[in-house]
Amino acid sequence: MTTAEINGKFLNDVVFMGLRSALGVIFIVHGIGKFNPGFSNFLTSLGIPVEMQIPIALAELVPGILLIFGVLSRLSAALISIIMLGAIFLVKGAQSLTGDKGVEIDLILLAGALVIMIVGPGRISIAHVIKKIPRCLH
Repeated sequence: MTTAEINGKFLNDVVFMGLRSALGVIFIVHGIGKFNPGFSNFLTSLGIPVEMQIPIALAELVPGILLIFGVLSRLSAALISIIMLGAIFLVKGAQSLTGDKGVEIDLILLAGALVIMIVGPGRISIAHVIKKIPRCLH
C-alpha cells in the first residue's frame, strides 16, 4: 500500500468522524431544546400528543451522543433519518426548499445521516476499536 493510499484512507476516516461529530452536536443541541416546556405547545399545534415530547427529545439527544462516539452509528443515523423525514414532511410540509418553512438544512442533515447509515462510522470510532480487541479479552 502506498503512502497516498494510507493518507487517503486516514483522511476518509477523519471526514467520517467530522460528519458524525457535526451531526451529533446538532442533534444533541436540538434534543436538549425539546425538553423545554414550550415545545409541548408546538407539538399540540401539529396534532402530536404532548406525551411524545420526551421520546422525541431523546430520539435526537441519544443518537447525537452515540454518533459522536461512533457507537451504534448506523442505527443512530437511521433514527435521525426518520426524524428528518418527519421534519421535512410533517413539520414543514415539504413546501419549499428555501425561505419560510424551507427544508434545505433538513435535507443536508438527512443526507449526512444517510451517508453514515450506509457507509458506517469509519475507523475513528469506538465501534472500530471494539472490533480490534482480541477475542481472548471478551
